[in-house]
Amino acid sequence: MPFIADLHVHSPYAMATSKYLSLASLYQWARIKGIDVVGTGDFTHPAWFDNLKQNLVGDGSGLYRLKEPPHTSFIPEINPKPIDVRFCLSTEISCIYTHKKRVRKGHYLVYAPDLDTVEAINKQLSKIGNLAADGRPILGISARNLLEVLLHISARIHLIPAHAWTPWFSIFGSKSGYDTIEDCFEDLSHHIFALETGLSSDPAMNWHISALDRYTMVSNSDAHSPQNLGREASLFSTSYSYDAIFEAIKTRKGFEGTLEFFPQEGKYHLDGHRVCKVCLTPAQTKAHQSICPTCGKSVTVGVLHRVHALADRKKAKKPADAPDFEYIVPLPEIIAEIVEKGVKTKAVEKVFVQTINRFGNEFYFLRKALLHDISHYLGPVYSLAIDRLRKGLAKVAPGYDGQYGTVSLYPNSSKNATQLPLLR
Repeated sequence: MPFIADLHVHSPYAMATSKYLSLASLYQWARIKGIDVVGTGDFTHPAWFDNLKQNLVGDGSGLYRLKEPPHTSFIPEINPKPIDVRFCLSTEISCIYTHKKRVRKGHYLVYAPDLDTVEAINKQLSKIGNLAADGRPILGISARNLLEVLLHISARIHLIPAHAWTPWFSIFGSKSGYDTIEDCFEDLSHHIFALETGLSSDPAMNWHISALDRYTMVSNSDAHSPQNLGREASLFSTSYSYDAIFEAIKTRKGFEGTLEFFPQEGKYHLDGHRVCKVCLTPAQTKAHQSICPTCGKSVTVGVLHRVHALADRKKAKKPADAPDFEYIVPLPEIIAEIVEKGVKTKAVEKVFVQTINRFGNEFYFLRKALLHDISHYLGPVYSLAIDRLRKGLAKVAPGYDGQYGTVSLYPNSSKNATQLPLLR
């Protein structure tokens, strides 16, 4: 049965997240987006874990339903297609430690099949760090030793490196990462079977590195607010089951690919120094010896640069069993460009609500709706935008050093942008 999953989200207890994050808001936005399975996020936080225990009920497959789904929408008049949304128990853990004479900082996604297993995880991790301090707890333990702790609790717990390339907190990040999976996880490396691409990379970028061919590339939103759910997601054709989902990721049988940000839009795609508004390609960074030409300080080396540094292929080579992927742009961004208003304005919300009510949910509209129908109900400018999106004909002013890029779906855009794709 085909379905869409977003397995990396957060709760209101994580740093820099929306106070409006709740199980109810995640449920409602999953329906609006067209997402069938959503991560709970932050199950290590005591208050959020209590919330999960009080408001979720197991469906017998390792996934959970909301006990009392909301009957009214928080967006007036919106009426998406009903979806039987399930939740997968998940969290993100920040490991900060010294290894091989360097400080390492990495974020790791952890998944569990039931609340009893989560309770056992929390009991062990509370001996290492303060789980109540942040929804994404900071633990002074190596990634390898974290994995060892989890495996001693249950073989059904899974760990996936999060946003694998971002500079500051990732397994391959330029600031504190590693060059290989084996450097990080050592003798337990064989337990790693997937990597999260993150917003600033896509599977094709990872296909420049032959050592990564054996890892499945998954994508999730890392949503810090409910409306950002589904910025990226993964596609499955399995039963609704915790074990089926992770078996599909491991074997790529039933894992149908990912929905991706244009990586150039990600806020760490290129190198640069945001304060000085300096954005550099990898070649430009090398020419400047990684120094900002404006202020003389070090630039933040981004994802594309790190991919180039570790690549052993000049061109991406798709592994024989790797699934495809599709680019997406959040619908409010598309509407905002067309109506020439801000993403959060009433004008954009009005068209967004009309579109969801007519087509059922956002992903159906972006991926499946007939262009004729889009043109008939919204106008030809919308069908042109969606046609260009599906063909990958976007332009992006690239993101760098924490600054998101901007996307245009029109060839005559005045934005300072480059035609995509930049790396394929």
